[in-house]
Amino acid sequence: MFSPQDIAALVTTLKLATLTTVTLLILGTPLAWWLARTRWRFRFLIDAVIALPLVLPPTVLGFYLLVALGPRGPVGQLVEALGGSSLAFSFTGLVIGSVIYSLPFVVQPLRDAFMAVGRRPLEAAATLGASPIDRFFTVAVPLARPGILTACVLGFAHTMGEFGVVLMIGGNIPGKTRVASIAIYDHVEALEYAQAHWLAGGLLFVSFVLLVAVYAGNRRISVVRP
Repeated sequence: MFSPQDIAALVTTLKLATLTTVTLLILGTPLAWWLARTRWRFRFLIDAVIALPLVLPPTVLGFYLLVALGPRGPVGQLVEALGGSSLAFSFTGLVIGSVIYSLPFVVQPLRDAFMAVGRRPLEAAATLGASPIDRFFTVAVPLARPGILTACVLGFAHTMGEFGVVLMIGGNIPGKTRVASIAIYDHVEALEYAQAHWLAGGLLFVSFVLLVAVYAGNRRISVVRP
């Protein structure tokens, strides 16, 4: 069964995944909307930067984030100069690293969903006097619901399975930065396969349920939508 340390790791993992997903929705939605609507000729550069975590080894990304967030890094020095504490090996640092690492898993589905909306529904709403904000919330968001749901689940599930980035930035501090993936590695390293099976099985079950929810939700939306 789950030990108290494993339960603490699961709680930290769920907390990290939730905060990361919410942060990505807040920051990624306007970015995805801009990418879907802009005609800027160099938009592909922004797309490439967003997609970089998909091809960059997690340890490489985690190393540079550790350098940037550490006490001698530019971000770490700025935070400490403002009276904050070091971001390296902290839960806040984990959230920052997870947001960057999971960025494409949220922004890309949102961008594709907004692009699929097209311009005609928005132009029709504009002719009826709807403001840009009204058009976004009353037309674009409802039509893009499948993509928004997919982005939420992918961002959440991807954060739950992180290993390299969170290990580099947060280390392995029980009750603070020790997440489920690191706990599984510790159990395997100690030849505690029973505990590893419980944790791995729990993550597998949650991931499967999330994927089923995405496909079932998108299927329901596609059936209801005329």
